[in-house]
Amino acid sequence: MRGHASMTSERQHEYELGHSERELRRLATQAALVDPMTRDYLRRAGLRAGMHVLDVGSGAGDVAFLAADIVGPTGLVIGSDRSAEALDAARARAAQRGLENVIFHQCDPATFTFDIAFDAVVGRYVLMFAPDPVEMLRGVARHLGPGGVMVFHEVDWTGAASFPSVPTYDNCFRCIVETFRRVGTNPNMGLQLHATFVKAGLPAPSMAVSALAGGGSDSMSGIDLISDLAATMAPVMEQMGVIAASELGPETLQDRIRAEAYASGSVVVGRYEVGAWSRRM
Repeated sequence: MRGHASMTSERQHEYELGHSERELRRLATQAALVDPMTRDYLRRAGLRAGMHVLDVGSGAGDVAFLAADIVGPTGLVIGSDRSAEALDAARARAAQRGLENVIFHQCDPATFTFDIAFDAVVGRYVLMFAPDPVEMLRGVARHLGPGGVMVFHEVDWTGAASFPSVPTYDNCFRCIVETFRRVGTNPNMGLQLHATFVKAGLPAPSMAVSALAGGGSDSMSGIDLISDLAATMAPVMEQMGVIAASELGPETLQDRIRAEAYASGSVVVGRYEVGAWSRRM
């Protein structure tokens, strides 16, 4: 692999939530819930044994590991990220799993030059953090060979809701969305994937949407996913003037939402998990 270190923007591909040990644990919990959705999108996009895959914004490696399982020992997955801390964790996890078809490289994949063309470029929760997602897609599309497929899984917070209303849950996701907006992160990237692909010069993508939803004990995973994210974002929420940490109460947030949901017999719906994939002509 070869390339240069220039960035399309200083914030390009920067993960706004950091890569602390606590955040990496949260991401592992999140992955357990959303990995089945991502795997479904990858398979529907056409990933198969023997492919060479570039994972964009790998973080701790969850999507790279999904792709590695699909492409098998005859395939190869290269995970890319700007964070050395995250990639150290990804390499350690790959070693623990005994994976030999995954390697990780610290770079900006939108500007870096690889020595090979890829059969697929994949990413999860990456475009929402990009200052210019169209520019980013154009940059990573350079790595696709003829007939290569682009696959992205992004969120859209339009779908988050509760019925009957769980006030603390509803306020929690509203604070998350407002904080994302104030720091320049797109909380509605999922439903903008179609337009983003087309503007980047890719064929209009096929798309699918999933969401965590449930009542009673079945609602716990969705509640925990959002309350954990809110707790992580609490300092930024306060810094951006969205809500004081003392008012949010991150230490008891999860328990309070659970209690309200149980008391009202509510159904809790998480954010939309949107997949989009398109094959380069």
